[in-house]
Amino acid sequence: MNTMSQALAVAVAERLLQPETVLAAVPGPEAASLAHGLAGTALLHGRLAAVDPVFGTAADSHWAAAASCARRHRAVGAGIFATGGGLAASLIIGTAYLPDPAAWQASAGRAAAWLSRQAQRIAGDLDDRRAAGDPYARWAAYDVINGLAGIGRVLLAAITAGQPAAEPGLTAALQALTTMIEMPHGSRPGWWLPASLYPPTVKAARSGSAATGLAHGIAGPLAFLAAAHAGGWAVPGQDAAIRHASGWLLDWKAAGTYQWPASVTGADLDAHAARLTGRQDAWCYGTPGISAALALASQARDDDALAQASQEAITSLASRPARAWDADGPTLCHGHAGVLQCAVFRQPAVASAAARAIAAAFDASRRFAVPHTENGATEDRPGFLTGAAGTALALAEHAHLPSPAVPTRWDSILLLS
Repeated sequence: MNTMSQALAVAVAERLLQPETVLAAVPGPEAASLAHGLAGTALLHGRLAAVDPVFGTAADSHWAAAASCARRHRAVGAGIFATGGGLAASLIIGTAYLPDPAAWQASAGRAAAWLSRQAQRIAGDLDDRRAAGDPYARWAAYDVINGLAGIGRVLLAAITAGQPAAEPGLTAALQALTTMIEMPHGSRPGWWLPASLYPPTVKAARSGSAATGLAHGIAGPLAFLAAAHAGGWAVPGQDAAIRHASGWLLDWKAAGTYQWPASVTGADLDAHAARLTGRQDAWCYGTPGISAALALASQARDDDALAQASQEAITSLASRPARAWDADGPTLCHGHAGVLQCAVFRQPAVASAAARAIAAAFDASRRFAVPHTENGATEDRPGFLTGAAGTALALAEHAHLPSPAVPTRWDSILLLS
């Protein structure tokens, strides 16, 4: 057991025991979300329930407060990091860590049924757009953060936990993402988008681009399709889609390295060459997340070459000190906690380096002790994706803190299992 990681994980969780602490830090409907609010802090406390009963009690109160907040704000976003989808994901996966998961079974079942309907709606909208002559799958339809890759993975977890209401949505997500991958736009892959269809906050190449990373790129759908295939859930064409997406990623890594451009532009596709651009060494974009997707693909296809490529990719980070990684701060999305969780079960040296970087950023004088860092600025956030709760979860795994056997690990929400 890593005592440093253990101490830090527990210290952070203790600062987050009261739901009111999260509600005070996160305004509006996001206070209930998985990304930033109570659905994420509940997941942390659920994971630690076997460490001390106080955390199991806290998990119950955070889920109850999240549900109340969501009702009050009528917040029902389907993406698993939003409020509706995030609360569903947290309940379906997190309650299995509790001493008595049965107490939440009915709530998890309702969450699975609701999320299944959302998946069917999104998949149906993609079909309708395609029939109307618009073949492009937007990030919000296919990615891990808002789309079917993340929603589908949680529905797979629900099926594994014995929630049959998840099956229609799971099947719809598998079919939609398989179709996306296997229906290219001429010389562009099926997840390529013209510049005009990127979110307004994203500076897209004029020639359009195809994203690579786990959060918004093809690595996310690949990880979901592979996890489902390994779990015995497949639709026609799914194996070919896994082969196609994993092969495409290997084709577009920088020569002689295990690094990827965040996006491959239309000009790159035409020139058959790409420059390394964007985030390189994080969960959201870059080697850690993509290597995890390739690992899942290797398991689904029993492919030794993919397994070797995945392991070499995550191991490549060990050749550089953590301070030289293209990761920002200690939190999950684009920081060292994300690298830690990508490596913790696969590459101990990389995991230890990431844990030491998190420890170096720990600041007991700050509200949640773990500051989120972005573009040189720091901020105190309590939540899962860019806050203290997600960082503590990764530290808990590194410390091997006690946990019951669960049907699906919490990091499946990150498409890492």
